[in-house]
Amino acid sequence: MPGAFVTGQCASGRYKSASGGLGTCAKAYAVNFRWGLIMLFRAIVSLLFLLAGFAPASAQLKPGDKAPMFKAQASLGGKQFTFSLAAALKKGPVVLYFYPKAFTSGCTIEAHDFAEAMGRYQALGASVIGVSNDDIATLDKFSTSECRSKFPVAADEGQRIMSAYDAVMMGFMPYASRTSYVISPDGHIIYEYTALDPSDHVKNTLAAVKSWKAKHG
Repeated sequence: MPGAFVTGQCASGRYKSASGGLGTCAKAYAVNFRWGLIMLFRAIVSLLFLLAGFAPASAQLKPGDKAPMFKAQASLGGKQFTFSLAAALKKGPVVLYFYPKAFTSGCTIEAHDFAEAMGRYQALGASVIGVSNDDIATLDKFSTSECRSKFPVAADEGQRIMSAYDAVMMGFMPYASRTSYVISPDGHIIYEYTALDPSDHVKNTLAAVKSWKAKHG
């Protein structure tokens, strides 16, 4: 750790550090106080992320609910366009998934999973759109490198979409919770899944699309 804790008396206004150097007590106290605040902040952030992982998922929209329609600036393979949920639903079911932050470990894993599964979604007539609060410049890069130009990701910097879908991470505004929805062509939610762990989002949404397809042809 940079800086040194006071090891002796400061009556003279100076101290001898653990490394043998001399310095003013005021400087030492300032360094110690600053590092104490940094360590406290790190501990609080770690605790909040832990609590977020165990946060109840009761606020999300449920199967049968009407899906809020939206348009948003999106990127596919680094090329920007205006994504319209209503237009996408005219072609088939839509998997709408929210994720906290582009290029973080869990979101990168999830993007890879969706990219690898795109052929299976398309075979069922479904499409995928990811949404986060990242700016469009960041998503231009993310859509190419992590989404592998297989599906678009949309920018929701004002949290308008994630709020409409009750997908804001508890205590972490403006980040989205890791929530996935499957929306039927008639505009209703047919499946919802929330978990900070990205492992099962593709598996579960793909199963929901298959189930819908079996019933509706």
